Amino acid sequence: MQISAKADYAVRALAELAADAARPLTCEAIATSQDIPFRFLKSVFRDLRAAGLVRSQRGCEGGYWLAREPVAISLAEVVTAVDGELLTLRGQAPGTLDYPGAAARLPGVWRDVETYVGELLGRTTLRDLVRDVSGDKGCEDGEGAAGSPRPVAVGAAPVTAG
Repeated sequence: MQISAKADYAVRALAELAADAARPLTCEAIATSQDIPFRFLKSVFRDLRAAGLVRSQRGCEGGYWLAREPVAISLAEVVTAVDGELLTLRGQAPGTLDYPGAAARLPGVWRDVETYVGELLGRTTLRDLVRDVSGDKGCEDGEGAAGSPRPVAVGAAPVTAG
């Protein structure tokens, strides 16, 4: 499975904004901080602004802000804002696939992967990403943002019954 550079850069840029929400940040500052190519990041911000995830202001006091609170922006929303779909297979959404013969059940597996990824990214917010970085320790009761279960740790392997 591959995550597009555009989706990765978008999430990283918004994490920077979420971690320092007190002031606007310039595209140059975010690009430098996250080691993202500046020109590419400018196009990412165009998509994020069109999706209503960021707002901007020109001028010497300008820059980018989150359009909503970090707890209200899911990673699924960010990915779909820049990529259009959470998951595609050779450019097709898994729900449109139909294979013959011995591979007939494979589209169902791809749909399950899409569902799992959608659920994980849908319940993981920008606040979840920057919770410890920004000094926000979050909820102490085992719940994440807005009372949802905490997401699986980034990079964690799925747990299977054995």
